[in-house]
Amino acid sequence: MSKKQKRTKPKHIPTRHQVSRWQRQARIRRIIIIVAAVFLAGIVGWVGYGYYNDRIQPLHETVVEVNDVSFDMGYYIETLAAYTKDMEPGQVNYMASLVANQIVQDEIIRQGANNLGIHVTDQEVSDKIEENKLPDNKVYQDIISAGLIREKLMEHFDSELPDTMEQAHIQTMLVESKQVADEVIAKIEGGGNFTALVDQFSCQPQVEGDLAWLPQELMPNTLIGEAAFSLEPGKVSKTYDEAATKDIGYWLIEVRDKDEQKGINTRAMLLGNKTEAEEVKADLASENFTALAKEYSQHNSKDNGGELGWLKQGDMNSEAFDEAAFSLPINEMSEPIKDESVQTEGGYWIVKVLAREDRELGEEVRRGLAQEAFSEWYKEQQEGSIINNYMDEEKRAWAVNRVLKQRTAS
Repeated sequence: MSKKQKRTKPKHIPTRHQVSRWQRQARIRRIIIIVAAVFLAGIVGWVGYGYYNDRIQPLHETVVEVNDVSFDMGYYIETLAAYTKDMEPGQVNYMASLVANQIVQDEIIRQGANNLGIHVTDQEVSDKIEENKLPDNKVYQDIISAGLIREKLMEHFDSELPDTMEQAHIQTMLVESKQVADEVIAKIEGGGNFTALVDQFSCQPQVEGDLAWLPQELMPNTLIGEAAFSLEPGKVSKTYDEAATKDIGYWLIEVRDKDEQKGINTRAMLLGNKTEAEEVKADLASENFTALAKEYSQHNSKDNGGELGWLKQGDMNSEAFDEAAFSLPINEMSEPIKDESVQTEGGYWIVKVLAREDRELGEEVRRGLAQEAFSEWYKEQQEGSIINNYMDEEKRAWAVNRVLKQRTAS
């Protein structure tokens, strides 16, 4: 029996037209794939460039230069984060304007100390970081290093001080006017107690009473220092200081209209002492209120001729002002109204020299003199440095936003 032959299907041979069509389709597919790849690469590149441009590149931008040393935005942000670690978010904005200056100050101190041969070792920095349980990175290393260098500079300036210096033991106070100064001096020379008179007449609590023994360099200001080292012990003097800020002023107030809803329509002047206020009030009989206010008033309304407009209770943040103004009849000028909640400039320093002699420097005095020497030295370093601070409001806002985002992420 013969074997059955397997039937084979004849091969289909494509026509030239079909081959050409398939080749065209393959080319089109390749083109589509290439175009899609190029498009996707462009999208990825655009996104990557945008990310780099918005997030990465600004971090490498130089924001502070001190002589030949530069600091980039990344360093600034880390420094801002370090200084504001435990602060409320609102305080970060405030600190942002100070941090660049702190970076400048620390670098000036590092460079200046180096010129004096004053250094800190890596081990000293590491020990301090470990002691305070701080992150061991460059920003914290620099902060700690600057602090340690300051300490060594203070020791350096202290070591250059003599053991003794001429010092004066004085009592002092600031009073509001020449008339008051003459009255106080008459009481002192008549045997009055200086401390009791301070309580009665002084108008600057920050500098008053017995200042103990001080060299001239540590006197509160130049005028007091000159008096302390020119007067004979036991003598008293008065010296006018136009720049002195005192916690007292005198209002002259006129109410021009009243309204139950609006309050009072007012104009006023703030004068530096009672005598001046009385003189200005007398001048109002013949001179214009607006002109006198512009010339003599120490309130910020002076440029507007003393016009305060409509006021309600509390708008001036002064009980003395409100008590007088809201009880005044319309178009009647007040008497001078004493107000100890305001500040005015100009007053008389009264200085009494109790004793003056060459004496040993106490610890507190040495510390003060060393600080004075450091401040003078730093000023010289700063003036001799080339400093560029490129931080503006926009960059600070970007940095603050970055710091706050980092906080949230962590």
